[in-house]
Amino acid sequence: MKWLVLIHIVSAILGIGPTYFGHILLRRSQNNEQLRQSLALFQQLNYFPKIGGTLAVVSGVALVALAGWKFSDLWILSSLVLYVIIQVVVVGMLTPVMTQLNQWLSEEKSKTIDPDTEADKGALLTKANKLYNTASIMGTVLIILMIVKPM
Repeated sequence: MKWLVLIHIVSAILGIGPTYFGHILLRRSQNNEQLRQSLALFQQLNYFPKIGGTLAVVSGVALVALAGWKFSDLWILSSLVLYVIIQVVVVGMLTPVMTQLNQWLSEEKSKTIDPDTEADKGALLTKANKLYNTASIMGTVLIILMIVKPM
């Protein structure tokens, strides 16, 4: 059981941890080349939540089954709902914004930048950062629920 708890904790940290780097990667003050590098790093960091998050859910379900908890326990149910919402925010909402940023950068490379397209970049970065803030806050709440286990 201790090994399963260890696997769950480590995979949760690896799965949620990269979310906190998004704020650094998507700074508005970056030039376009720096933003390209940040987006490439974002793609590499994306593997951690996919693998770590999946392993955290699987090990969490196993812990619930083996420890005698119930899925109807409020903290477990809240944790699962939060995890699903985080996935919707990151995969369903943030990923398309990142795709738009990549598209903007590829189009920018082939033409000169006018003020309107520079504003589009700023709007996309603002939207991405808001989504990252949302995911980070929910991830923090999720970790708190795992530690405190309120009844």
